[in-house]
Amino acid sequence: MEYPLNFSFKVLAFAPQLAVADAGGNLVYYVKQKVFKLKEEVTVFADREQTRPLYKINADRVIDFSARYHFSDTAGNALGSVKRQGMKSLWKARYDILDGEEIVMGIAEENPWIRVVDAVLEQIPLVGIATSYLFHPKYLISRADGTPVLRLTKQPAFFEGKFRLDKLTEISEAEERQAILSLLMMVLLERARG
Repeated sequence: MEYPLNFSFKVLAFAPQLAVADAGGNLVYYVKQKVFKLKEEVTVFADREQTRPLYKINADRVIDFSARYHFSDTAGNALGSVKRQGMKSLWKARYDILDGEEIVMGIAEENPWIRVVDAVLEQIPLVGIATSYLFHPKYLISRADGTPVLRLTKQPAFFEGKFRLDKLTEISEAEERQAILSLLMMVLLERARG
């Protein structure tokens, strides 16, 4: 994939839709989340028409702070999972990326104050528009040994959520897939938190 990758979603959409494009503007992934589901189930497609499914992401339980989201390909082969670190994630977003039962990477919000200020000021008319250009939460994806591999940064945008994913070091195809699927789920979950 050509980095940086750009994640975008419509803020005012009834059913959350998330698109990921590469540096050339080519669509890589597309997700349209179903609403009113007690147990999360997300299909990741290769096209906006949703005719070419690539992956499934399924929660292991009904909505919960520490639910685990399992990834699989279209044949049902397990590809890993992501799990929010429960109560630790209330203040600062933290997720574990797992391969089986082994934690292979983690996602951590770099500065939780940025998200708090962004979310609060975003609610004030006119001020909220300006803050979308001032405050940009960042999330660092690191291997279990602490090596940073990717960084997701919120980008300025009106009426749309935009994030940029930068590659910080070389990663394997399996790591890349697990990290991107984890980030897709994290963006959908964190979007609801502000």
